[in-house]
Amino acid sequence: MNKAPTSELPPVAMSLYEGIRDLPIVSPHGHCDPVWWAKDARFSDPAALLIQPDHYVFRMLYSQGVPLGDLGIGPEGRDRDPRAVFRLFARHWDLFLGTPSRQWLEHTLYHTLGVEAPLAPETADAVYDQIEAKLASPVFRPRALFDRFGISLLATTDPATSPLSDHTKIAASGLSGRVVPTFRPDDLLNPQKAGHRAALSSLATMTDRDTDNYDEFIAALRDRRAAFRSAGATATDHDVPDLQTCWLDRDQITALHARAVAGTLNHVEARAYYGHMLVEMAQMSAEDGLVMQIHAGSRRNTNKALSDAVGPDMGADIPGALDWVGGLGALLNRVGNDPRLRVLVFTLDESTYARELAPMAGHWPCLRIGPPWWFHDSLNGIRRYFDNVVETAGYYNLAGFNDDTRAFLSIPARHNMWRRGVALHLADQIARGVLNKSEAARLGDWLAHDAAIDAYRIEGA
Repeated sequence: MNKAPTSELPPVAMSLYEGIRDLPIVSPHGHCDPVWWAKDARFSDPAALLIQPDHYVFRMLYSQGVPLGDLGIGPEGRDRDPRAVFRLFARHWDLFLGTPSRQWLEHTLYHTLGVEAPLAPETADAVYDQIEAKLASPVFRPRALFDRFGISLLATTDPATSPLSDHTKIAASGLSGRVVPTFRPDDLLNPQKAGHRAALSSLATMTDRDTDNYDEFIAALRDRRAAFRSAGATATDHDVPDLQTCWLDRDQITALHARAVAGTLNHVEARAYYGHMLVEMAQMSAEDGLVMQIHAGSRRNTNKALSDAVGPDMGADIPGALDWVGGLGALLNRVGNDPRLRVLVFTLDESTYARELAPMAGHWPCLRIGPPWWFHDSLNGIRRYFDNVVETAGYYNLAGFNDDTRAFLSIPARHNMWRRGVALHLADQIARGVLNKSEAARLGDWLAHDAAIDAYRIEGA
C-alpha cells in the first residue's frame, strides 16, 4: 500500500499515527458493488466514479441549487455529458471546505489518482483528462486498486435474496484479500418497505418454501442466512428508522404475518411486526454466529417530491432522535445475555452515546458500539465519539472502524482520517495522564485494526 499522506500532527500524536497509518485495511461494513471485483472492468468516467454515486457530494451541490439532473442523476440526467458534470462539480469545489468530504476527495484526487493540478474551475478539464487517463490503465482497475489499498477484507451489503453470484466469481478470482457479503433482509422484515411483497415472492422462489406461511418464512430466512455464511458472510445488517423491538406470542405474529403478506397492516402493526422480526434475527444470530448490525435513527427520504421524481437515497435522509434503552429492551431481555450473540449498534443521534449506548455496552455482554456513522464520521465527530463513550464503555466495548461507503476510492482516505482521529485522541489521553505511551500504542493497534476483526468475528484477517 502506498503510504498515506500526512498532515501536521502534534509530536506525540504523530508518533502514534505513524505506528498505525499503514496497517492493513479491514472494511467489515460498506456498500461497494461486488460486481466491480467480479468483472474487474474499468471505472467508466470521473463523474460516475466520484460524483454520481456519492450522496455526500451531490447533496451538498443540491443544497446550493444545483439540479440533480445537471449532475447526471435521475431521469433528467440520463444523457448528461460526464465532462460537463465534472466541470459543474469543480465550479462548486469550495462548497466542501471544512467538510470531511473535502478531505476524502483531496486524498482520492491527489494521492490515489495522482492528480497534479489543484482542482478549480479553470483546471476542471485538465483534471478530468488526468483521471480519464488513469482509469484507462490496468493498475486502476478494481482488483489492482484493492491490492494497492492493502485491504485484507471488505464486506458488501446484499439483499437477502441476492444469488451472490458476484461473490462466487470474486472467490475464484485470486484477489489478494477477501470480499464477503452481508445479509440485509430489511425488505423482507419491514412491511413498510417498498417492494416487500415482491421480496417475499423472490424468497419463496429461491428457497422453494411457502413464505405466506410464517413457519416456512422463518425457515426460508434461515436458509438464506446459511447461504450467506457459506459465501463468507460474518454479519447481518438492519436499517431501523423507528427503533422498537417486541416479542409477540405465536397467535399474534402469525396473524400479523398473514396481514403483512396481504399488505393490510397499519403503521402501528407494521412497527410491531418489524420489532418482533428483529428479535427473531437476534435469536438466529445467537444460533448461527452472524454478527447483528443495527443502524438506527435515519429518517429516510424526507424530501418527498424529490424521491417521487428521482427515487430514494437522494441525500434527504436526516438524523432523528432515538430511545435505545426502550427500543432494544425486548431484544436484550430475551436474548441479550446469551454469550453467543454479538450486536453492533450505530446511531445518528449523538446525544445517546453518553446517555444510553456507553452505559448499555458497559453492561450487556452482547453489545459493541459502532464508530461514528454518516453525518458524524469526521475528525470532530471522532473526537466527540471517544469523549462520550470511553469513560463508561472503555475501549474494548467499541467495534473499531468501518467506512460504510459506496465510494470505493475513498476507503483509504476514510481509514486514514479515523487513524488520525485515534492518534489525536490517544495523545490527549497521554497528556492528561489517563494513559501511558505503551498503553496508547496498544490501543492504537486495537482501534485502527484489531477491534473490527474482533467485533465482526473475522477469522484469518
